[in-house]
Amino acid sequence: MNSEDLSKVVILGMQEKKAEGILLMDLRQVKNAIADYFIICSGNSDTHIDAISDAVEKEVHKNNKENPWHREGKENKEWVLLDYVNVVAHVFKKDRRDFYALEELWGDAIITEVETEPQYKTL
Repeated sequence: MNSEDLSKVVILGMQEKKAEGILLMDLRQVKNAIADYFIICSGNSDTHIDAISDAVEKEVHKNNKENPWHREGKENKEWVLLDYVNVVAHVFKKDRRDFYALEELWGDAIITEVETEPQYKTL
C-alpha cells in the first residue's frame, strides 16, 4: 500500500471514533521531511484518545496487515504517535496539540482539513 492510500486508512480510523480537527499534512514536497504524511487529530479525554489510536491501528491492520513501526504515548495519553514510516499519525489531547502546534512547523506542507465523517469505507 502506498503512503497516500495508507493516509486514507489512518484517517478512516480517526473518523470512526469521531476525532476532532483532523488535518492531513502532505510533506512530500518538503525538503528533508521525515515522512510523506503527518495526520493530526484531537481527542477529548484519555478514553477518547485511546479509542482513536486503537481504531487507527485496527483499520491499518485490517486493510494492510501492518502494525506501527514505532508507537509512543499510549501510557500518558496526551500525545499518541503511531509511526508507519511514511505516514505518521498524531493523536493529541487538545491542550497538548495547541502547545506543540505541529501544523505550524512545516510552512511548505500542503495542509488539508478533513471531514469528521468518513468518506471512505474501505480501500
